[in-house]
Amino acid sequence: MAGGAAGGCVALALLLLLPGGLGKPTARQERARPGGAQHDDRPGFQYDHEAFLGKEEARSFDQLSPEESRERLGKIVDRIDDNKDGYLTTEELKNWIKRVQKRYIYENVAKVWKDYDLNKDNKIAWEEYKQATYGYYLENPEEFQDATDQHSFKKMLPRDERRFKTADLDGDLAATREEFTAFLHPEEFEHMKNIVVLETLEDIDKNEDGFVDQDEYIADMFANEEGGPEPDWVITEREQFSDFRDLNKDGKMDKEEIQHWILPQDYDHALAEARHLVYESDVDKDQKLTKEEVLDNWNMFVGSQATNYGEDLTRNHDEL
Repeated sequence: MAGGAAGGCVALALLLLLPGGLGKPTARQERARPGGAQHDDRPGFQYDHEAFLGKEEARSFDQLSPEESRERLGKIVDRIDDNKDGYLTTEELKNWIKRVQKRYIYENVAKVWKDYDLNKDNKIAWEEYKQATYGYYLENPEEFQDATDQHSFKKMLPRDERRFKTADLDGDLAATREEFTAFLHPEEFEHMKNIVVLETLEDIDKNEDGFVDQDEYIADMFANEEGGPEPDWVITEREQFSDFRDLNKDGKMDKEEIQHWILPQDYDHALAEARHLVYESDVDKDQKLTKEEVLDNWNMFVGSQATNYGEDLTRNHDEL
């Protein structure tokens, strides 16, 4: 991922329901920050697990014993092997990772849809979303005396409205499922890219000069609260900024350079992850994987913490 700071899919605006049915908004990560070009596996193989399985399924695998995890992985391998020739190619792995990512996005939308479609017309109007997310704040401003909370939610409301209106292609202020998906996951839609770049700039540009300088770039990832020497990875990130982020070498990133950083046109994250998995597991170096090679390196693909079995193991874990 781009510098570690650009990780993660966009966070959803979740509701904390209070007595009386009013939705009190909770703090959330506001920025849409898709994965960038740099593979990031801190800690362990978490990036690989989430890319290969999806976030939800990766969490369920964390609860399995190694034996159960390997067994389920074997069944997944059979599904990835589209032509049933006994090998997983880079192309087959890439297609699988893309399907997993798309499924994760649409499942996320399905989970929260009912919380926002208040009148059940199979659309989510801006007013419905605003009431569900910010209604409590708008009706009870005295509850938000803390300056940090007030600043946060006052910033989030117009920002969400701007993003909603950009996703609302027909301009009727009511989002279809596809439009609402673009609102929640703008990094996946071409017409939302400017919003992703703008939100990134607004979050990192602390001096509000319309650019991101090197110190702002580093501060988004690392807070040197103790005032000691910077870790080696931070020093490397400073070099990354100078060598690869600041393309015109003026000491700062403009919107075009930010877009090149977080939404590189020439980078396919699914293909890169597929190549990484093959490279790390291909013992005989024939550029494809047998089931045995995958299972021998099962920890990279799915892992297992082998803890907290109990309740989780009683659930029905559906296959991917």
